Amino acid sequence: MSIQDYKPISDYGIIGNLKSVALIARDGSIDWCCLPRMDSPSVFGAILDARQGGYFRIGPPGGGSGNQEYVEETNVLKTSFTMKGTVLTVTDFMPLEGDINGRHDFFAPPEIHRLIECRGNPVDVEVFWCPRFDYARKPVAVERSTGDWIARAGEDAMRLEGLENAELLDDDHGPLVRAKFRINPGERKAIVLRWGAEDGNNRYETALALKSTMECWNGWIHQEGSVKKQVWAGDQINMLIRSALVFKLMCFGDAGSIAAAPTTSLPEVIGGVRNWDYRYTWIRDAAMTGQALISIGHETEAVDLLRWFEEVSKNCKTCRRELQIMYGLHGELELTEHQLEHLEGYKGSRPVNIGNEAYDQFQLEVYGELVSTAYELARRGHPLTEDISEFIVWVADHVVEVWERPDYGIWEFRGEKRHFVYSKVMAWAALDKALLLAEFFGLKGNVELWDATRKTIREQIMQNGFDAELNAFVQSYGSKDMDAANLRLPLVEFLPADDPKIQGTVNRIMEELMSDGLIRRYIADDGLPGEEGAFGLCTFWLVDVLALSGRIEEAENIFRNIVQYANHLGLFSEQLTPETGEFLGNFPQAFTHIGLINSIFYLAYAKGLDVPVHDPVGTPGHREFRNGRDADGKSVKTKGATDENS
Repeated sequence: MSIQDYKPISDYGIIGNLKSVALIARDGSIDWCCLPRMDSPSVFGAILDARQGGYFRIGPPGGGSGNQEYVEETNVLKTSFTMKGTVLTVTDFMPLEGDINGRHDFFAPPEIHRLIECRGNPVDVEVFWCPRFDYARKPVAVERSTGDWIARAGEDAMRLEGLENAELLDDDHGPLVRAKFRINPGERKAIVLRWGAEDGNNRYETALALKSTMECWNGWIHQEGSVKKQVWAGDQINMLIRSALVFKLMCFGDAGSIAAAPTTSLPEVIGGVRNWDYRYTWIRDAAMTGQALISIGHETEAVDLLRWFEEVSKNCKTCRRELQIMYGLHGELELTEHQLEHLEGYKGSRPVNIGNEAYDQFQLEVYGELVSTAYELARRGHPLTEDISEFIVWVADHVVEVWERPDYGIWEFRGEKRHFVYSKVMAWAALDKALLLAEFFGLKGNVELWDATRKTIREQIMQNGFDAELNAFVQSYGSKDMDAANLRLPLVEFLPADDPKIQGTVNRIMEELMSDGLIRRYIADDGLPGEEGAFGLCTFWLVDVLALSGRIEEAENIFRNIVQYANHLGLFSEQLTPETGEFLGNFPQAFTHIGLINSIFYLAYAKGLDVPVHDPVGTPGHREFRNGRDADGKSVKTKGATDENS
């Protein structure tokens, strides 16, 4: 199979309903979908193997690329094909009904509805339905049943409704249903895919399903205090809204967990082996997503997530509490990595992996993100419940016990463990935010021990993590390598953004890791072959630090450069090829959209715009707060100051 048979990753849009998602290309083809859950085996996987992965395409005969847009501020996707005097439109969505501002009160059946319409002249439509269960590992049988089509593979089944006149073919890898029909102006035809074979009488009628789904998404995005009200976003408000809607798609239904991305094995290097399964909940990624949602007024998701973290920490079989760096979407502990050797991978990028062996790594920095989430919620009036308070105290005490251990770092190196500077800083941040929770919000813990350990960590970082010759913080103790993660040091208030050591680090990172205005994570040996692309989140971190240190013009230039790489729908992948802008890595990626939201926020703050009442961590306003003064200079402390950086 030639790489020309694969569409660019940037060609895809996404739909979903908080249980699963589907990626739909501009030619109207669903090339990635897992049912009934986001982390289930795929039923359409052409994005990972164009020959045998399976797909579901609706469009004009002979194919062709259409224009895509979301319907209003929702996750309902419209693909339009313009021909001579005619516009053929396919509106795709996964049904939602009820209140999605929480994790219980909604209905989300495992279905995909595809509504076909046209304007102008009558037009022919062609449909291909090529289901391939279990990542195309199981043989598929397709049969007619009361006017519908049913595909089966063992105990798995799907029903396709709305194709009364179709033919059953074979494409050498399994059965294929093909239909061709004409649609007239004013006519609407629905084709519906439902998980399961039952022909119940409670079918969800497409017009009603579309109405309720639109109401769900609009109700969430327009809720009181939410992203729609963030006037500080200025002309970036639409990008902010789209990022929020991407985040919500990563939220897994009634569990409270948040996935890092909805795909697996989209490569970081075309033809390379850096292909990972991101359909899980990393503490780090999910906590960062929760914090970004908090900053734009969607706090319920972060509350649910923190509660979920506390619940899964008690799943340990040998102790009272334990935290892995990542879990399955329902809290699964073992995420053993397997290779799907029968799939060729996107553009020949093998292996295709399911599972992720990083689940049993030790990563010190996750604790800092977790406690920071609790702190951000407390600042916005969410009281620490007894269970959450006990959990945060356990996390802080645990950091005291383990902070001296080497780890695999934020980038999950698959070689030897190291003393990563950023990991140590985030251990410091975990204790720093726990102390702020104790100082301002009544958290009861061993604050003397936390404070003493925080100071010890800081002293060690300053002694072993800063290279005077390079005038920069390095990747790990004793190394000379740069790491873009260290751009976050001022963002967690380890040092102010204008500190000479931070500015030296920023300048060195720009010198060594920046290409065409985009930042790579690192260039050090990570134990894997190949050189990955530029990392979207790291580029946005650079924007944040430059903005906070007064280098606003530089920050704005880098920001304008990276946002132009968003695809036609405002979506980002994990990485980019600096030379061409080609999307790399899993898609859409929560990390990159986190960076976008935070950069809009920090730029607005740096330019003196009317940002929300709570100053972001890392800003002078927040440093004033932690030193015991509100915006008017009045004391807000009840105990002595604990800020070692004041």
